[in-house]
Amino acid sequence: MKLKIDNEQLTEAFFEDAHLLGIVASIKNYQFAWHINKYLGYTFRLNSGLEIELVKKTRNYFFSIYEYQIPQTCLVHYLYHNHHMGEYLLPEFKHLDFLWLIKGDDISKEEINLLQQSIKQLPTVQLVSEMTNEKIKNKQHLIF
Repeated sequence: MKLKIDNEQLTEAFFEDAHLLGIVASIKNYQFAWHINKYLGYTFRLNSGLEIELVKKTRNYFFSIYEYQIPQTCLVHYLYHNHHMGEYLLPEFKHLDFLWLIKGDDISKEEINLLQQSIKQLPTVQLVSEMTNEKIKNKQHLIF
């Protein structure tokens, strides 16, 4: 008997309690994390253990992930860099530079809106929008 992993079910479970923001900011990922930490009071840190590797055209592409766990909660924020050496983590959103995933605890629509407004105030940020699961074709790329 062969066991088969149901990637669709895994993806659904991963995104069950998640919110995703798309961000346009023409700045390097470590600089963007620094701006978030300095101006918004987060402490995002690079988590090399979560780095995502995609293999395309016999080449390997690595997408870094920054992580911030809110103390005394289960809420975790992840910041993905959407592009690396001409390839995209979510190719259907080539215009986005960063993806901000919030997961692990319930978060209200008001808190999401407040976060969006705060990110929009950061230097170099041109756009912030909440992304719905239906629009994301390659959401399995975000699973670590």
